[in-house]
Amino acid sequence: MAKKQESEEVRRFKATKIKAEQGDAEAQNRLGWMYREGQGVPQDYVEAVKWIRKAAEQGNAEAQYSLGLMYAVGRGVPENYKEAAKWFRKAAEQGLAEAQRFLGEMYYRGRGLPQDYEEAAKWFRKAAVQGLARAQYNLGVMYAAGQGGLPQNYAEAAEWFRKAAEQGDATAQHNLGQMYYFGDGVPEDEVEAYAWLLLAKEDVSDLEEILTAEQMEKGQAREAELRRLVKQKIAK
Repeated sequence: MAKKQESEEVRRFKATKIKAEQGDAEAQNRLGWMYREGQGVPQDYVEAVKWIRKAAEQGNAEAQYSLGLMYAVGRGVPENYKEAAKWFRKAAEQGLAEAQRFLGEMYYRGRGLPQDYEEAAKWFRKAAVQGLARAQYNLGVMYAAGQGGLPQNYAEAAEWFRKAAEQGDATAQHNLGQMYYFGDGVPEDEVEAYAWLLLAKEDVSDLEEILTAEQMEKGQAREAELRRLVKQKIAK
């Protein structure tokens, strides 16, 4: 069984390589990922970069994003945040949500680009409205802090945290639970706070000390309901 799977991977690699050598950008990007992951061929980051770059230079957004990642982590090329930002921007400008989020991160942290919260918020929003959970979380953080020209707005922050939390982002689930506990941007609700913190797999022992048995039972039922909701959202 293992041999059959391996031979299928090799055949897939060879077929992809033929298309890539003919100049097919999607195949070049796919071949790059095969080298990166060692699928049907020994893992080779330098070869991965070579093929991903060919696709990126043809304007393939996925390849541009992938090349940005390789520069960001220094795999197959020296770590270079400036180059990473350049390629993330090319993909981001084509509407690729993951690239928009990473470009926002680089503006937010000042990596490869001057630190610029307004630009960070702009790119996080572009990715967030496409439904990318981590960008939604980042935008929530910026609303909570009043960064990047955004007004400090806990209600807006809570809404973005909720969008990310419902997609399974544990940090967003934690933040939303905290907001329910303190009543920041949402009605103060210890049971709802308990449910979100349970979902985030937080240590809730301190909260359990002040909740009644009935409240804990309600919170656990609510957590099960939220877990089902998250599963449905992820499955879409």
